[in-house]
Amino acid sequence: MDTNKNNSKSKSRLKLKQNKVELLLLVLYAIGFYTFCIRRSLLLSRDHFSKLRGLRDGWLFSPPRLNDVSDEQWRNFRSNLPILSLVFGIFTLIANICRKLFRLRARGMSTLWLFLSLIYLSYLHGASILFIFLIATANFLLVKIFAQAKYFAFLLWMFNIVFLFCNRIYEGYPFSKFGAQWEYLDNFRGTFRWHICFNFVVLRMISFGYDYHWAHQDSHFDKEKHIQRCNVCKSGKNCYQILQERNVHLNDYTFTAYFSYLVFAPLYIAGPIMSFNSFVSQLDVPQTQYSIIEVTLYGLRWVFGLSLMELMTHLFYFNAFAVSASWKMLSPMDIFIIGYGVINFMWLKFFLIWRYFRFWSLIAGIEAPENMPKCVNNCHNLESFWKNWHASFNKWIVRYLYIPLGGSQRKLLNIWVIFTFVAVWHDLEWKLLSWAWLTCLFFVPELLVKSAANAFQAKGALEGFLFRELRAAGGAITITCLMVANLVGYVIGPSGFSWLISQFLSKEGLRVLGFMLLTFYVGTKLMFHISDAKQRMQ
Repeated sequence: MDTNKNNSKSKSRLKLKQNKVELLLLVLYAIGFYTFCIRRSLLLSRDHFSKLRGLRDGWLFSPPRLNDVSDEQWRNFRSNLPILSLVFGIFTLIANICRKLFRLRARGMSTLWLFLSLIYLSYLHGASILFIFLIATANFLLVKIFAQAKYFAFLLWMFNIVFLFCNRIYEGYPFSKFGAQWEYLDNFRGTFRWHICFNFVVLRMISFGYDYHWAHQDSHFDKEKHIQRCNVCKSGKNCYQILQERNVHLNDYTFTAYFSYLVFAPLYIAGPIMSFNSFVSQLDVPQTQYSIIEVTLYGLRWVFGLSLMELMTHLFYFNAFAVSASWKMLSPMDIFIIGYGVINFMWLKFFLIWRYFRFWSLIAGIEAPENMPKCVNNCHNLESFWKNWHASFNKWIVRYLYIPLGGSQRKLLNIWVIFTFVAVWHDLEWKLLSWAWLTCLFFVPELLVKSAANAFQAKGALEGFLFRELRAAGGAITITCLMVANLVGYVIGPSGFSWLISQFLSKEGLRVLGFMLLTFYVGTKLMFHISDAKQRMQ
């Protein structure tokens, strides 16, 4: 017995030592890789800045470097930060004072936030808020009349998808199309195109419809089982899932609460996306998961993220290379570095935008799901990537699309429907559909491998080692496919796909492809070590 114990301890110590050596080698490789990428990115930005579009005078360093503000979404957000912060500061201050002073609950708070949000929308969209009001009212009537009908889900989806398409096709319906007497209203369309923001309103209208439809049925949510597994609920607080799954009273599905939910100012432009049930619940009783100190620290972390973005856009002109199509003049290695940089830029951009609006929502007492809970460089499979990118949208899709379509029983079929919807929801562009279908194409093998892996049980050390190595190799291939799909969808378009493939099938390109796969293999192994460390800490 003692001999067996000693052998077991020796094997454990040997394995631990091997893991430490492996981790050291992986970290050294990662340091070398990022040193090379940073140095090469600085040289590319220095040598090609005169050919790039979207560079403006910066404010960092001496003399000041040019700043990459070529991304329209980031440029608009960055330039409007002061006025947005002032407006949201005033709105949340008014809302919190009125809540405490007049002891407002759901109905009072929904009326107050509707009033404040309409002021905000009047500035953004001007007279175009009439279109939002008319479409939203029609959806409200459809839900109230047909909520208990068997074909309700079909009606709800058809209504919202038709308007999703029509809003884009007719570019927000110029008033002049309704007659010469309305043409003067086109001079008062505000500062922001309403039909762009309406994509989020569509998601909220569907959420309201389904939540009201399910409120007439018995809930299948096992609250007691959930509380046993949820650390937040064990502490006496209500987590987001409880607020979402617990049906609110039918009397809370009023037009005021509905419209307040659709246009809630802090989350109106970009989300994160939350369900109607969770929104109304927190109007009644403000969120308790985050203390004042935690919300303050959340805001300070956001400021740190903004500082990183300013540093990145002053040093590396990744997005300017993409929008200028200058990457066509680069070597395969430089294309890889620019592509990798673009994905990291996109991640940090959305991280800052989504967390900024969520921060104001938290101050207002409304907790929305967190987007970007994990870094983009800490996801080694497609499923994990999409759960941790636009995470609130993923939760919405699971609740209102994936489960109603049949869930895991039809997973291989469902992903095609889901990603096609995600693509057309973003915009009516072929490159987005190409991105969606490429992602699905890469998703299918991963799902099949996962299904086989779940059935396979590694019994010995050798089998466990081989299984881990195969997972790392699979992760490397998946990350490469993910990069290709995102480059096609957001940078080069479907027309550039064949060119990209030809570049990486050249003699030099194949060497770069091998370097990419090795790098992502190392990255995946590092992710395994991070995951193991987190499990040991629990």
